Amino acid sequence: MELRRIHRLKRRCVEARRDIVEMVHRAKGGHPGGALSSVEIITVLFFDVMRLRPEKPDWPERDRFILSKGHVSPALYSAMARRGFFPVEELSTFGAPGARLQKHVDKHFLPCVEVSSGSLGQGLSIGVGMALADRIDRRARNVFVLISDGENQEGQTWEAAMAAAHFRLGRIIAFLDNNGLQTDGSVARIMGIEPLEDKWRSFGWDVQRVDGHDVEQIVSAVDLAKSTQDKPHMVIADTVKGKGVSFIEGRFEWHSHSLSDEEYRTALVELEAAEQELERQERAA
Repeated sequence: MELRRIHRLKRRCVEARRDIVEMVHRAKGGHPGGALSSVEIITVLFFDVMRLRPEKPDWPERDRFILSKGHVSPALYSAMARRGFFPVEELSTFGAPGARLQKHVDKHFLPCVEVSSGSLGQGLSIGVGMALADRIDRRARNVFVLISDGENQEGQTWEAAMAAAHFRLGRIIAFLDNNGLQTDGSVARIMGIEPLEDKWRSFGWDVQRVDGHDVEQIVSAVDLAKSTQDKPHMVIADTVKGKGVSFIEGRFEWHSHSLSDEEYRTALVELEAAEQELERQERAA
């Protein structure tokens, strides 16, 4: 990848993290941990990979994106607003009564949201249905699904995995945000899901494993997935819960949490420092 493209995506990731922190602080609640861990995945998809027309969200040839882990809505709202689906100023209404930007995504409020979600374990099944419908309708578009690691503890996920492989749905590209934590503690303690790569391969999927905070690796994984169309694709993205804000990183308590005024100010200082470091790297390149 060219450096300008990399730097553009990295700057966008810092901007997304600032949006997430501001939304959760203003709403006095939300799910910052998983939203922050999924930033690079969503950023690459919305700003580098997916075919979209923000001015026409129902464009029939668009790629589909399903946020199965619907509680990390701030990460998706940030991407959609910055991509032009709705005004950036609307981010300030996150979680407010009657607002379109609720804490779990709702397609009835926002036409650019493909699927209402929040009940975990359902997103991949929906993606399978969409991919099958596209095959029937002879549409050559991709279906991207972002699932959580905790969703691998649910049977519906594996039923969908079997169906996708059985029907050879090569246009499904799923990302697993593997941050290792869920609302009550570590995934490994609550119900271990490893070895993930072996399990997904045994279900008939093409599997890649990447650093979920490395935009180059994510782009390369999508390119490779698009090059083979005979089986569905799983990209296991190893991430850090709360990535980018030191006091949130790696702590399950921040799965669902609000930020105090002091925590909010500290987070913004850290993100400002991250932005300055990116600028320094760009000048040095």
